[in-house]
Amino acid sequence: MIPRRALLAAPALLPFAARAQSRFPDKPITLIIPFTAGGATDVQMRSLAEAASRAFGQSVVLENRPGGGSVLGVSAVARARPDGYTLAQMLLPAMRLPFMQRMPFNPRTDFTPIMHVTGYTFGVIVKADRPWRTWADLVAEMRRRPGEIRWGNTGANGTPHLTNVDLAEREKVDVIHVPFRGESDATPQLLGGHIECASTGTGSGELVLQGQLRFLNFWTRERVKRFPQVPVLGELGYPGMTVTSPYGIVGPAGMDPAVVAALHEGFRKAQFDPTHLAVLDRLDMPNEYLGPADYAVFMQRTINEEEARVKRLGLDRQ
Repeated sequence: MIPRRALLAAPALLPFAARAQSRFPDKPITLIIPFTAGGATDVQMRSLAEAASRAFGQSVVLENRPGGGSVLGVSAVARARPDGYTLAQMLLPAMRLPFMQRMPFNPRTDFTPIMHVTGYTFGVIVKADRPWRTWADLVAEMRRRPGEIRWGNTGANGTPHLTNVDLAEREKVDVIHVPFRGESDATPQLLGGHIECASTGTGSGELVLQGQLRFLNFWTRERVKRFPQVPVLGELGYPGMTVTSPYGIVGPAGMDPAVVAALHEGFRKAQFDPTHLAVLDRLDMPNEYLGPADYAVFMQRTINEEEARVKRLGLDRQ
């Protein structure tokens, strides 16, 4: 016979996590992003967080932690308590840089995928008064002038830089890779004629609409709504090549599956909230929603691809 005192004490013996599941979340959730406030990523993630706050009935608070190669957020989350209240934006550099330099986390084992969100819209852009009307025109010019075409990117070892190197290798052309600190530095150099082309995001979209610049391709899976006349890489002889520097939301390893399910449901509702979809459209960013299981598969595949790319390009740490 079980003593009456033990029966009375039994509720107190329930694991805290099990009792908390039914009311998760019962306090604000912190979502770390690796950029300063006001940029395109901050605008998009803030819109998602606001919609998620409505879905959860609790605040989702953005914490900006710029610097560190955009991996400070995931570094912090890898060490956080796996209770679902500390999350981070998982960016492509966090899946790539551990193969280039020592990092305090393992991208394969130290995170719990919650939801994939979107990716950046990158493409190759030229000054509008240049004679190259298509990507094939520019590649032909690269072949005519080996070692002379200056191809800008938004930062050494970033996604645009590595994709430029990849495209140059596929086309077997010799170009000069010119890194800048970001799109805002590369665009004036392109307008000034100091470089022939650049790979950037769509922050220069207004200059394209004004007739000062021209996109020759985009690296997304589908054509960009604002520039439907511009082909994507998959249409230009690079089947399956999509480079959007994808990102999503992750938590620490070891999270309770019920908490993961609750987080996913709230962020899924936020992803498809009309206010958030409008922000994605305005920023030329695709809706690339994936749930936890599919995102986990996507992450592992992407990590493998980034490891292989780093090794192929000779950028792996010794």
